[in-house]
Amino acid sequence: MSNRRSFFKAAGAVALGASAVSRVGAASLPEAVVQSSAATQPPPAPSTGRPFNPVITLNGWSLPWRMKDGVKEFHLVTEPCVREFAPGMKVNMWGFNGSSPGPTIEAVEGDRIRIFVTNKLPEPTAIHWHGILLPSGMDGVSGLTQPPIPVGKTFVYEFTLLRPGSHFYHTHLDEQLQLALGMYGCLVVHPKDPRFMKVDRDYMFMLASYDVEPGAMTPRVSTMTEFNMWTWNNRVFPGIDPLVARTGERVRIRIGNLTMTNHPIHMHGPHFEVTGTDGGWVPRGARWPEVTTDIGVGQLRAIEFDAVAGDWAIHCHKSHHTMNAMGHNVPTMVGVDHRGLAERITKLVPDYMVMGDKGMHDMAEMEMPLPDNTLPMMTGKGPFGPVGMGGMFSVVKVRDDLKPGDFKDPGAYKHPPGTVAYEYKGQLQEPTRAAPTAPGKTNLSVRRPSGHTQH
Repeated sequence: MSNRRSFFKAAGAVALGASAVSRVGAASLPEAVVQSSAATQPPPAPSTGRPFNPVITLNGWSLPWRMKDGVKEFHLVTEPCVREFAPGMKVNMWGFNGSSPGPTIEAVEGDRIRIFVTNKLPEPTAIHWHGILLPSGMDGVSGLTQPPIPVGKTFVYEFTLLRPGSHFYHTHLDEQLQLALGMYGCLVVHPKDPRFMKVDRDYMFMLASYDVEPGAMTPRVSTMTEFNMWTWNNRVFPGIDPLVARTGERVRIRIGNLTMTNHPIHMHGPHFEVTGTDGGWVPRGARWPEVTTDIGVGQLRAIEFDAVAGDWAIHCHKSHHTMNAMGHNVPTMVGVDHRGLAERITKLVPDYMVMGDKGMHDMAEMEMPLPDNTLPMMTGKGPFGPVGMGGMFSVVKVRDDLKPGDFKDPGAYKHPPGTVAYEYKGQLQEPTRAAPTAPGKTNLSVRRPSGHTQH
């Protein structure tokens, strides 16, 4: 009981939370900064308040704040926006401050923060601070812990950050629609000692999924399972920026999941450790080396590794999550000889192309006519040709000569001589094969469970 009392005393439950902003005074609102670019914006070092090592939000940005009477104040504006998933495809979404996902909120353990939320959506909303320990009335569950934020009104959330960690914020009203339109953002509570868990590069992004009909601009909000766009911070490959680092640097990647399924995130190259969850930091004795970590729905994982020079793929290991705009009813045509049929079809449809009989990689190589505002299933170019990936895929690019604070794409990796796979041009021997099983030699017996003789 004493712990609970001390928590609420430290957190400072106040009457401001979930109340109209007129109680504070509309003229005192901090500026609502707007940013619509989908490029990664390296954050500046904090100019006020406690010092911290800022995160780099992949294809995103961090929200500025102001200090007022010792409180760090932020201003979020919920509003419709347009997000470019990748060059050639834009999507109508709902987000914050001109972007979806919304800007990353960064503060420090022990900070008291005040977040103004102005609702410019066509319906009410409420914002939940996922994983943050705070007074119940600040938790952002519409109808349960607060009234909804009406259209055109501003509410205030205020609480003290008691624990460091990796978190996110998202809508908690009409979630099937509002989350399906992209209403979420990252939230990081840095340790008050900047030396604690310090890394050289600290990246963060969120996993999300959408159902956008090819040629359309607005996601289907009633979809529950069959999504066709799998995104990192609402970008798909080749629109996802690389994660760059210098050889030998300690790198952290924080990954949160707001989709409706789990994602085994796999990184090529150096092994990593899972060092944090949305519940806190993992003790050193509980970590283990890994190359893939599964992130469940509503979970967050922080991984860390020592950077090794090269271009290392990082992606979800569910193969259909590394494709764009993929239908679920495409027949398997591998091995089907449909040349004669194709000849007859081209007499009626001159642009018809034979596809899929030898696999799907030809779709990454050919230029196909597509509906407006959609993307090829597999795309992106590398130094050796088409990458043949889409969706949840990017590259960790590590270079020896990268300067601290430089997050620009360094281009393709220059492999040292003799370190690239190459074609063997010698003579091949016929492989030795096991003898096939003779016909009729396999005997199967079926035993029915007792009591099921009439089945």
